[in-house]
Amino acid sequence: MKKYAVIFVACIAFSLISCSSTSKVTRYEDGADVKDISGYWNENDIRMVCEELISGCVASPKVAGFKTTNGRDPVAIVGKISNKSSEHIDTAMVAKRFQTAIINSGVMEFVADSEQRLELRAEKVDQAENAYETAKSIGNELAADFMLQGTVYSHVDSEGREQVRTYQVDAQLIDIESNKILWQGEKTISKYIKKPAAKL
Repeated sequence: MKKYAVIFVACIAFSLISCSSTSKVTRYEDGADVKDISGYWNENDIRMVCEELISGCVASPKVAGFKTTNGRDPVAIVGKISNKSSEHIDTAMVAKRFQTAIINSGVMEFVADSEQRLELRAEKVDQAENAYETAKSIGNELAADFMLQGTVYSHVDSEGREQVRTYQVDAQLIDIESNKILWQGEKTISKYIKKPAAKL
């Protein structure tokens, strides 16, 4: 009987430990403000920065005047996004947010990036060999007119328990044929962080 009592108590204890160690999870839908826990660069910062920069980019005179001069919307692609900050930042996420903002602007068209183009070209070669009646032509790609490039910087100013963490994103829209910089913008986000006092 004692044996069963010990097993029962052990099961109850395990159950209580399991319940107390369960993480609390809050789900955020796309576009919702993500709670800033640490003060580090997060998804909300990426969305805010990219949307604001692209908004300024598509409103610039060179981009706005492209259709009038050429009779069509400009075609863009996102190039290298460099991380020159003091922390790890997933620049692929920044590039994708720029891409989404460009497409959703309705002002510029967007073409596949270099990796996607290689895969698409391989598919066209395969089609030419195995589905030649409906194969897509290799020579009908749409070339980009502009390339968007950018850099992420960060700076930390701290004293004692107080800290100001600043992030700056610079972006340039470059004419691929002439290498001219048609537009340049920057967006800065600063965060004040006060760490709790050490417990005695």
